[in-house]
Amino acid sequence: MTDNSPLRARAGAPLRLGTRRSKLAMAQSGHVADAVSEVTGRAVELVEVTTYGDTSKEHLAQIGGTGVFVAALREALLRGEVDFAVHSLKDLPTAQPEGLVLAAVPVREDPRDVLVARDGLTFEQLPPGARIGTGSPRRMAQLNAYARSHGLDIETVPIRGNVDTRIGFVRSGELDAVVLAAAGLSRLGRTGEVTDFLPVDTVLPAPGQGALAIECAATSADLAAALAELDDPYTRVAVTAERSLLAALEAGCSAPVGALADLLADGQAVNELRLRGVVGSTDGASLVQMSITGPVPTSHDDAAALGRELAAEMLAKGAAGLMGERAL
Repeated sequence: MTDNSPLRARAGAPLRLGTRRSKLAMAQSGHVADAVSEVTGRAVELVEVTTYGDTSKEHLAQIGGTGVFVAALREALLRGEVDFAVHSLKDLPTAQPEGLVLAAVPVREDPRDVLVARDGLTFEQLPPGARIGTGSPRRMAQLNAYARSHGLDIETVPIRGNVDTRIGFVRSGELDAVVLAAAGLSRLGRTGEVTDFLPVDTVLPAPGQGALAIECAATSADLAAALAELDDPYTRVAVTAERSLLAALEAGCSAPVGALADLLADGQAVNELRLRGVVGSTDGASLVQMSITGPVPTSHDDAAALGRELAAEMLAKGAAGLMGERAL
């Protein structure tokens, strides 16, 4: 097979990294660019690409969610306009497109969700009737379910926008709090604004949350091999199990599905993987939450099988009826 790798075809020229234009995307792509420069010895330049998800003003549930932040980047890759791309893994559709390869999944950041609230309040300290902003049906479902079970009075409010916009709703007094991903604030150096880290027992994150995906053309064998040096095998098997659950539920990126796979250690040895999943109605009235534990997967297929097994159990408990959107 012919190797059209940019490591050979454009020897000496900077590698072109495709990224969304947001501050967060640029920050996380900058971190990856530094790491790629270190393993390849090549300069890396950021190429900004505008995606449909960046320009649409509709809520993600309305525009489908699935792939709206990645399609333009993938098209740029396939056209050869960029050499590789960095995505937030939770934004990636579960089906890998022909012609592209997921070359690396680096070590995952903190997968939890966090609260940024007025007056430094934690979730439990929010006053009755508190308005909490989030663009995620998954977060709405779990926050409302937790509030129902603990006698808390909250209102979840759908919002869109970048980190500054969302936190701005709190600073202006329009909202009492917003929920964001811990990883994004960490990559922006803004964890000091967090007022509460939400335990995963309260809110399970989105499948793949906190992880990045580095993608390149399947024909770029040299580049794919170089990028693979950034891959973390533990993160890869964890997110593979989470995304397999999402795919088996036939749910899109904006469906109210949470999942987290974590490694369980017996002393110093890591010997099991626990996968937890949740599906709920956005009002929190109905929730299907289950978990499964198995040996640490040694292959993509093993990790995917764990996700499919949990999905089958959740569907048997009525999970399908709680997802407003099915990605068929």
